[in-house]
Amino acid sequence: MKAVDRFLQSWRERKVRAWLKPGARVLDVGCHQGEFFDRLGPAITDSVGLDPLARPRTAATFTLRAIPFAEPLDYPVGRFDAIILLATLEHIRDKAPLAREARRLLTPGGRLIMTVPSPRVDDIVHTLVRLGLADGMSLEEHHGFKPADTDPIFRAGGLELEHHSTFQLGLNHLFVFRRPENEGSRVK
Repeated sequence: MKAVDRFLQSWRERKVRAWLKPGARVLDVGCHQGEFFDRLGPAITDSVGLDPLARPRTAATFTLRAIPFAEPLDYPVGRFDAIILLATLEHIRDKAPLAREARRLLTPGGRLIMTVPSPRVDDIVHTLVRLGLADGMSLEEHHGFKPADTDPIFRAGGLELEHHSTFQLGLNHLFVFRRPENEGSRVK
């Protein structure tokens, strides 16, 4: 990973971290090698990272599993306080199962926090890669996803939009969805 990649990743992480409660149990979908968990350190507990390219490992506050997201995951209802996706949603073709599974896995009031790049980012990153300034991870998997499609997908999955904003000069979006507090144990 080059300096530009690290800078952009750090910016995304700061946006997401602001929404995590201290001691949160976090599921990171698309965690890469757990770099964000390493930086979170004791701010999280009993967390899990999923990525088909991850090197499995266990640390004091998290475990990394080398598996892709798939519905259903082998975790009980309400297992996580937060689910995060840092520039990952655009890589997942079928997003409806992710929305359903996020609702199932979140505690009542738990948050799904994600960053989603604008499609314009692809051209910029391709240029940075050609110039040798960035590595641009898995750009071929973006599938032309539009951030405007995010809200309807996750509302249909039973989550409520709590926050949406743009950053990185409007080229990236932060979405925060919440599992309704009053759902209790109705989620299966």
